[in-house]
Amino acid sequence: MELQAEEGRLIAPAGLGRVLVATAVSVERDAVAQAFGVPSPPPHLPRPGGTTAHHTTDVIAVGVGPALAAASTASALTAAALRGTPYGLVVSAGIGGGFPPEAAVGSLVVADEIVAADLGAETEDGFVPVTELGFGTVRHRPPADLVRRVSEAAGARAGAVLTVSTVTGTAARAAALRERHPTALAEAMEGFGVAEAAAAHGVPVLEIRAISNPVGPRDRAAWRLPDALAALTEGFGKLTPVLEGWNRHDR
Repeated sequence: MELQAEEGRLIAPAGLGRVLVATAVSVERDAVAQAFGVPSPPPHLPRPGGTTAHHTTDVIAVGVGPALAAASTASALTAAALRGTPYGLVVSAGIGGGFPPEAAVGSLVVADEIVAADLGAETEDGFVPVTELGFGTVRHRPPADLVRRVSEAAGARAGAVLTVSTVTGTAARAAALRERHPTALAEAMEGFGVAEAAAAHGVPVLEIRAISNPVGPRDRAAWRLPDALAALTEGFGKLTPVLEGWNRHDR
């Protein structure tokens, strides 16, 4: 494999089926890269933007939260398009909280909906999504065929993955989210931002999460970060042929 160094990044060769995997932080990026058997970027490369590459897949760390994730992903997509090597698929990936019992710690989930769960307004009658205020959107739907293939290949459960700007830390909020989003399996902080950037470029999007902790009362002792990162590596090891071989026109 030949890689081209450009502004502190390692860029995969151009070609059909190029995939951009966007994680929040470097430890998630490195867990995905490990599935490809490629090393992490050298320490002198900028972080969080350091990139690892494998054939037609680039893996970048875009930062924490939907705003920074959207901006960083949009920058990567724009740069690739200007080079004449655009991506055909964007994947938001990393660890996340799981809604028990459906999404157990250490399991893998794939989003059939990517939902901005706290984008809206609080009212006396409860939460109102921004769409009911007459603005924007609050959900993106990945290609159903790709979701099915990923679910089958990795043994991942499919359901809604919620994007939140404030991580859930109480039983009451967990219950409220489940009431508003009964198909939700997980919550994380970047998926919707990555999806917005992908949509702006007309590129399909996917979200894959390895569960590190239950959604609910904040209990760091219950977090299983190594288990979740290992599940992320194992999952992408199974998914590489699916992601790189998928064509949006196969549906």
